[in-house]
Amino acid sequence: MAGGAPRRWRLTWAGLALFLAVIGPGIITANVDNDAGGIATYSLVGARAGYTLLWSLIPVTIALIVVQEMCARMGAVTGKGLADLIRENFGVKLTFYLMVALLVANIGNAMAEFSGVAASCEIFGIPKFISVPVAAAFVAWLVIKGTYRGVERVFLGACVFYVSYILSGLLAHPQWGEVERAIVMPAVSLKPAYLVMLIGIVGTTIAPWMQFYLQSAVVDKGVGAEEYHLSRIDVITGCVVAVVVAVFIVITCAATLNKHGVQVNTVQEAAEALRPLAGDYCTYLFAFGLLNASVFAASILPLTTAYSICEGLGWERGVNNTFAEAPQFYTLYVGIIALAAAVVLVPGAPLLAIMYLSQVANGILLPFILIFMLVLINRSELMGPYRNSRTFNLIAWATTIVMIALTLALVVVSFLPGAGPGL
Repeated sequence: MAGGAPRRWRLTWAGLALFLAVIGPGIITANVDNDAGGIATYSLVGARAGYTLLWSLIPVTIALIVVQEMCARMGAVTGKGLADLIRENFGVKLTFYLMVALLVANIGNAMAEFSGVAASCEIFGIPKFISVPVAAAFVAWLVIKGTYRGVERVFLGACVFYVSYILSGLLAHPQWGEVERAIVMPAVSLKPAYLVMLIGIVGTTIAPWMQFYLQSAVVDKGVGAEEYHLSRIDVITGCVVAVVVAVFIVITCAATLNKHGVQVNTVQEAAEALRPLAGDYCTYLFAFGLLNASVFAASILPLTTAYSICEGLGWERGVNNTFAEAPQFYTLYVGIIALAAAVVLVPGAPLLAIMYLSQVANGILLPFILIFMLVLINRSELMGPYRNSRTFNLIAWATTIVMIALTLALVVVSFLPGAGPGL
């Protein structure tokens, strides 16, 4: 696919040890995309459209793998984060505007994650004035007191808990024959409601912050060109696992809420509505998955924002640095967490409007990021034999054009009457 044939990996103890040393960034980045907003989107799609949109998650997987693989490859070959490369190749002024847009989008996204914390904990009877400050304190402490290796282990541990959605799907007792048909036989419709949900699924898949985080994480982990073939396995594995989780979220709500004609408008309503249809265990597993995903993403989003802005402006950054060595990095990280959590706690805060604005910012930013990536990865002086091949460029450009079109469409439909966040 990419230029420069990757090394073949032989299954040996040494090879396994090297793979375990490299694994992490790809799995973490893809799974954190199933955050509060993503879970809400998949839940509402399952509740409103049943199984009919499951087929769309196959091309979504391909798009996710294509984009994430390019980021991992650039990080491994150049040893630099995406913001670094954009600044060096396109100038400081343009990078500054990109970082401002990323900061605005990610603050809104972080607010959505703390809203997810509040919603999930309320199902367990814990008010948001307890759950949100505790979650904010935990994610701040995790990075401030941790090392890269320790933080990554916590993030990988959080990925394991996404299995709660698979268990929820099994407890919902879906009709597996219908599920299989929906995946392999697309049921396409031109109805506005169907198109809005389809755009919502695609729009939650590739976000600007993901590209910055993955490339920075690959660099921070010390993955080089020699280990890139293993990093590719990490990326593909993460993308596939993340989409499998998304499939089970849709299945859970399709097999229960849609089947019984239950109308819901939020992920909290979806979790509560599962109780009489699939039992307490299904409801609690669903709510626990939302809590895990929200705390996970509330850690990652401020972290990737701090990484990207510090890279773009040439400041010291990294979890392995102390506050004295990287004051801007830690100030940004803690500041975003504090602001996002505080807004969620304000009575009557316009969270819906905030989600819309962050979605708009993501939609405006994503086309630039994808195009910059494709320009950078095809520069011989940067990538050498690891630049894109002609075939991979065809796939990557086609993916990019489709993603740009659908993401911009998502921004437009977000302002249509009756369209909820992400739908």
